[in-house]
Amino acid sequence: MKGFVVLFLSIFSLSLNAQVDSLLLNREKQLSGYLDNLRNAKSDLDKETANQTFKTFLQETIALKGAFDYPFAMLKSVGTIKSPDNQFRFFNWNVEQEDETHKYYCFILKFDEKKKEWKTIELVDNSMMLAPQPEDVLDETMWYGALYYKIIPVEKSNKTYYTLLGYDANNNMSHTKLIDVLSFSGNHIKLGSPIFKIKDQVLKRVFFEHSKKCVMSLNYDDARNRIIFDHLSPESQSMEGFREFYVPDMSYDALKFINNKWVLEEDVIGINKKSTTKSNPVVRLDIDRNGQLVRHKENAKWIDPSNPNAPAGENIHTPALPEGEIAETPSKKKNKKEESEFPPVRKRNKKHKSGITGN
Repeated sequence: MKGFVVLFLSIFSLSLNAQVDSLLLNREKQLSGYLDNLRNAKSDLDKETANQTFKTFLQETIALKGAFDYPFAMLKSVGTIKSPDNQFRFFNWNVEQEDETHKYYCFILKFDEKKKEWKTIELVDNSMMLAPQPEDVLDETMWYGALYYKIIPVEKSNKTYYTLLGYDANNNMSHTKLIDVLSFSGNHIKLGSPIFKIKDQVLKRVFFEHSKKCVMSLNYDDARNRIIFDHLSPESQSMEGFREFYVPDMSYDALKFINNKWVLEEDVIGINKKSTTKSNPVVRLDIDRNGQLVRHKENAKWIDPSNPNAPAGENIHTPALPEGEIAETPSKKKNKKEESEFPPVRKRNKKHKSGITGN
């Protein structure tokens, strides 16, 4: 009899879960249709109308049971990332305007431990009332607007702060990557915290504005607990200070979490994780002494960019390797022929700082 009860409860639970998934699936299909209408709208007025319909229906949908874990895979142009500790989830999207600026929208779905229920917090894009790169700690009603793509939890004073990597398409001249910090105070949020140590400055958030013509890399290296990003420099000296003309200069900086702060490390080397899968061999063609074509298979090898004998030529500056990782540097002695084979790497202009702005 006991086994029968357990079996009955299991079947009943599966039936309820199937009903929940069916309901969410039907609503997701409707949301997908509303999203298509939004993306196909031409005028700002039509976009506003379509977005309001989508936004209202999305808010109702994510309040339903099971929405936190439901994938929402049909909503291709909506970010739905979860925090690594499963404490909250973003539902984040943008609407491009006719003048190539963007409006941003975001719901945060979070479980209220006291009331044992899911709460939805809306971030309200109030960028028209803020400085282009706001310096203050903000709340959900005064949001600068962005698309978040990475959440990095860090602990400080027995409280969890969530470092956010984001993107703002900005305007027809420049794009912006940014790093901010989100923390919770009950059912409200705070954006910004003085945990970024940039030389002699402490910033609450950081911005990287750059030319629309290029793509800037800003990613989290979880193996080394650091945020690594392209160093930005102006296209020419005359463009110094005009951020819409800043581009990556083929060098990298990083922020490493040390003593409760993200501390700037300049001129680092970006090293990927060692692959755990077998690499494809490289085929090299040679002519043997009998004049026959022969093939040699060799495993692909990583070229150390700090090696002065690497094909890029002798480096003028020495980038900092991640802590604990030491590159073996062969002797720098070369003959004249070797020195003339490859042009030297352009020296990074130390006058151009990290490209970080904000407070």
